[in-house]
Amino acid sequence: MTTRRALLASAAALSASPTLARAQAAAKTPTPLRSLLDRFAQEDLDRSPEQVTSLGLDKGARAKQKSLLSDGSLAEQARDRARVEVDLKRLKAVGRAGLSDAETVDYDVAEYGLARAQAFNRQFTWAGSPYVLSQRAGVYVDIPDFLDSDHVIETADDAHAYLARLNGFATALDQDSESARHDAALGVTPPAFALDKTLVQLRTLRDGPSESSDLVQSLVRRTKEKGIAGDWAGPATAIHRQSVLPALDRQIALVTELRKTASTDAGVWRLPDGDAFYDMKLKAATTTNLSPAETHALGLQLVSELSAKADVIFRSQGMTQGTTGARYKALFADPRFLAPNTDAGKAKLIADANARLAGVRAKLPQYFGVLPKAPVEVRRVSPATELGASTHYSSASLDGSRPGIYWLNLRDTAETPTWDLWTTTYHEAIPGHHMQISIAQEADIPLYRKMRGFSAYQEGWALYAEQLADEMGLYADDPFGRLGYLHDALLRAVRLVIDSGVHAKRWSRERAIAYFSDTLGDPPGAAISEVERYCVSPGQACSYMAGKISWLRAREAAKARLGAKFDIRRFHDAGLTAGAMPLTVLERRLASYSA
Repeated sequence: MTTRRALLASAAALSASPTLARAQAAAKTPTPLRSLLDRFAQEDLDRSPEQVTSLGLDKGARAKQKSLLSDGSLAEQARDRARVEVDLKRLKAVGRAGLSDAETVDYDVAEYGLARAQAFNRQFTWAGSPYVLSQRAGVYVDIPDFLDSDHVIETADDAHAYLARLNGFATALDQDSESARHDAALGVTPPAFALDKTLVQLRTLRDGPSESSDLVQSLVRRTKEKGIAGDWAGPATAIHRQSVLPALDRQIALVTELRKTASTDAGVWRLPDGDAFYDMKLKAATTTNLSPAETHALGLQLVSELSAKADVIFRSQGMTQGTTGARYKALFADPRFLAPNTDAGKAKLIADANARLAGVRAKLPQYFGVLPKAPVEVRRVSPATELGASTHYSSASLDGSRPGIYWLNLRDTAETPTWDLWTTTYHEAIPGHHMQISIAQEADIPLYRKMRGFSAYQEGWALYAEQLADEMGLYADDPFGRLGYLHDALLRAVRLVIDSGVHAKRWSRERAIAYFSDTLGDPPGAAISEVERYCVSPGQACSYMAGKISWLRAREAAKARLGAKFDIRRFHDAGLTAGAMPLTVLERRLASYSA
């Protein structure tokens, strides 16, 4: 499916990337497929200044893009849908015949993504996926974090570019509002509870004096740190007051109006052709042909199996009474594992997570032949957006100017006990997302592919990495840490049940929250936030377990074929150095490795 702000790239700018320069030198005479994918990447980057900045390419011939944001207008979205049709024809004109093994993967990945986008675009004309604005979607969520973390400020020109983007933020907000109105006219609006939380977050971003806004203070703080002379607070404050605040007011008014008639039903089944939409989103997220019914049944089976495994450990620790969920609930409340819910307590959790990663790095060479060059660090999610945001990872830039970042949501430390924190750390950083994404970025694969991800591959790897952490001995002599690992595996099984329950079986939000809490024991705030996430991002939550199962199935097949010759390092390298791909392509790739 195409996104509102399409991933977007001119040969001159790419030469600024050391990674690409090495790839070009190795290729010398690009094949027709490589040349086409490089053109796709150039064209994509031409349309996505944010992607240019995130990749560290906003210099040289692309320096002007550092002052711009993507065009999110309805007109541009229509052009994007037309481009998908044209690009798929261009790809098929090159064809798959005669390609090397590596290029076959490149072709299959590109064709899968374009064909999926074409199918969606032909059936749905929605601007959102499904919603333009929610507690998790919208430029009001994305751009403030992007400006603070991705937009590097080293010079006065960088600061002026920040001011230009801050002014452009107002236009982007209005384009989102335009798109939300378009979808509302089609009968596509978020559920009431999602709009309520959206309003809370929008008002948090809106309230307070402009001069103390995070958007203004980010520029003031960083120009001061770099010794960049000049008055940056004045123009930033003026832009915020005169452009950004009115656009936020317009968006708040729109969401307030949508809320008046919003449905309390949580699932997308209530939307026009909603059942077909969910089926398509589920298949796209998992890159499988799993039906909603099969997904639900698989989730229930895994919940039973994982609960039984946790029960064994609970009993070994003397916790024998109640359901698995009830015992996890008691563990969440155990003061031994809770940091103070203060800024100091939260800072210590960040420091402890960074220290934990140092211990993981020492074990990596036993399990991986290829290691990432980019560093990774843990940071706290901004308090301004932590109400609806999730803990997540953002990748390092290609040019090495920005590390990978594991963003930890610490809105309430009761949601982040240390028995569970380490599994999350392995998932988001190493050997999880940072490992996989950085290796792909540093590999000799087309930039077009580095710019694209597949949730089932990436989240599947990170969930597989949680199990790998246990196999690496990271929970040795730590039964409560292993309970955390099993809890998070159980969480991904619960997601299969709830996602399909809400969107296909018409579960209410309340029923989903009750199932989540009863099965996992999480605090009420975490249960609500998680379930509401699934409600506005249908299918995505199912990608984790679908991907992990695929990685494990491929590993067992390789072990069976290779026997004593099986090398876990070579297996991991084969799966990671080729970049993100649909699960069907991944399993073919790993079968080829074992052959």
